[in-house]
Amino acid sequence: MVDPEHPDWKVSEKLRSNARALRKNSTDVERILWSELRGNRLNGASFRRQVPIENYIADFICHAAKLVIELDGGQHFSDQGERADAVRSAIIEAKGFKVLRFNNLDVLNNRAGVLEIIASTIAERAPTLTLPRKRERGSEKPSS
Repeated sequence: MVDPEHPDWKVSEKLRSNARALRKNSTDVERILWSELRGNRLNGASFRRQVPIENYIADFICHAAKLVIELDGGQHFSDQGERADAVRSAIIEAKGFKVLRFNNLDVLNNRAGVLEIIASTIAERAPTLTLPRKRERGSEKPSS
């Protein structure tokens, strides 16, 4: 199956099914952060949650800013967990995304700080809209 946002990404049905299950069974911390990100609540940025990328499922993704947000619980702080996270981040970054990792306690105890980091990263990475230049008064369209 193909990801509609990125048709070149092949996503297995198993991975897609796992992502769907993770969306239905979010952790408390994921629900807290999602309540701040959903519906373009953070500076108008559009986020999706539990999105397959390669063989992984990103907790949150903003395609416009090419930003992935990962929330790390206790299992991530072992040597093995940190190595696995480094590999995972490298693979996702190879797709052009920036990966921000936050400890679950950061979200619980410093939500405003976490949101500030996410917002500033989006501002740095999101493409800006260019508005068409306004024609000056009295100027005419060039004739063909």
